[in-house]
Amino acid sequence: MGSRTAYIRSVGRFLPEKRLTNEDLEKMVDTTSEWILTRTGIRERRILEPGLGNSYMAVRAARECLERAQVSPEEIEVIIVGTITPDMPFPATACLVQKELGASRAWGFDLSAGCSGFIFALSTAAQMIESGGQEKILVIGSDVMSRIMDYQDRNTCILFGDGAGAVLLEPCPDKDHGILDYIHHTDGSGGDLLCLKAGGSLRPPTLESVRNREHYVRQQGSQVFKYAVKEMAQVSGAILERNGLTGEDLALFLPHQANLRIIDACAQRMGIDRDRVIINVDRYANTTAGTIPLCLYDALVEQNRVKKGDYLVMSAFGAGFTWGSVLLRWW
Repeated sequence: MGSRTAYIRSVGRFLPEKRLTNEDLEKMVDTTSEWILTRTGIRERRILEPGLGNSYMAVRAARECLERAQVSPEEIEVIIVGTITPDMPFPATACLVQKELGASRAWGFDLSAGCSGFIFALSTAAQMIESGGQEKILVIGSDVMSRIMDYQDRNTCILFGDGAGAVLLEPCPDKDHGILDYIHHTDGSGGDLLCLKAGGSLRPPTLESVRNREHYVRQQGSQVFKYAVKEMAQVSGAILERNGLTGEDLALFLPHQANLRIIDACAQRMGIDRDRVIINVDRYANTTAGTIPLCLYDALVEQNRVKKGDYLVMSAFGAGFTWGSVLLRWW
């Protein structure tokens, strides 16, 4: 940590209006609402309207974030978007957001780290502020997972939804508060267990790749589950230990919302009661890079559960494999 820290001044979100319930999925694939709920904790997920893209959600989350802080788009210096579902391969979603917001002074880029995208982007932005180089940065986690779901595959289509969250980072008035630490990891040997096989430079779109449904997410669920529980719990415990804290010191744990069983297993290993864990997977499912900022919005705006001095840990695990945690003390 340098001579100053970054803190989250404001939050915003966007959730599509359309709800795809478990009962709806019963009519689409060979599954039942009870089966989905028992194994994942999910009841429904949001689906973005056809004809709209990721930048549409990201812009609306960012606008609410700025409005809450009473900050104009022209004051923003950097925009970082964590996403794996950009509107198009290029330009970056951050460029589209910059244009639509009217953030004429901002530069920006997208960060691809699967479900860890938001916390990787958050720690990146925090270091920019710690360095003294930037004063106001928008960090957005936004994914339209419904566009890369195979709604003939009951093992994946039940898990994901669409949504976006945004935060505004600024220098913290007290360097003992704000974003205090982060630990991030990557293990590329797990890449084949959760991936989208075609559509990139290695395997560009062809009639064969479309026929083989290779432009949809594929994952080996049981193996991903084991990795996620182990690594999310380990990295969350490690960041507490490194900062002389325990689970008892945490006001809230904000985990990636992939599966309720993963969330419960991580909280149990960290010694945290469920009443100190933010859970919204039942309403939104897995929104990938959107999950953590949506949790933060729930904690701050919907539930008013965060006060100055509270310790929070965010933890995520995603494709790559990527995983990590962020420790912050609320200001």
